[in-house]
Amino acid sequence: MTTTRCAWAKSTLAIDYHDREWGVPVHDDRMLFELLILEGAQAGLSWDTILAKRTRYREVYDGFDVAAVAGYGENKIAELMVDAGIVRNRLKIEASVLNARAAIKLVQERGSLDAHFWSQVGGRPIVTRRAAMSEVPARTPLSDAVSVDLKKRGFKFVGTTICYAFMQAAGLVDDHLASCFCARRDEERERPL
Repeated sequence: MTTTRCAWAKSTLAIDYHDREWGVPVHDDRMLFELLILEGAQAGLSWDTILAKRTRYREVYDGFDVAAVAGYGENKIAELMVDAGIVRNRLKIEASVLNARAAIKLVQERGSLDAHFWSQVGGRPIVTRRAAMSEVPARTPLSDAVSVDLKKRGFKFVGTTICYAFMQAAGLVDDHLASCFCARRDEERERPL
């Protein structure tokens, strides 16, 4: 029996990620920060590239501990720039540090990343059930608004397309196709808030 899943999940890494994580609601601040940083790192690259580097990112980014990343200085940035296990783009690396600092301020204001991001969708995932990947947008008015908000708060590499991909990854938006087994699975289980 063939499992039907969203068409973008083709490689072994992508299939595992799709089946276990993509579109599943995330309420852990550390994981939300990780997804935001990885989506920014992915800009201009394939998601498979990021998935292949994810373990190394977790190692060199102190498990995506926001306070640790916020404290990175020029020496740590230089160290990251020569690590072939991650995307060695100075702007993206520097943005991750700025984003950690902005995330700390956001948490001070809103209580948590979880509270902030989930308030954008009324506390519940936006569930779509489109027929084809060609119907899934790269951005929406909501991702436009999230992008503008984050940029005002000092975040970098958070354009609307990156924000929409982040929202999908974190389960704020569930874009599994109607034909995907995950859509049926998600409808059958209770989704935690």
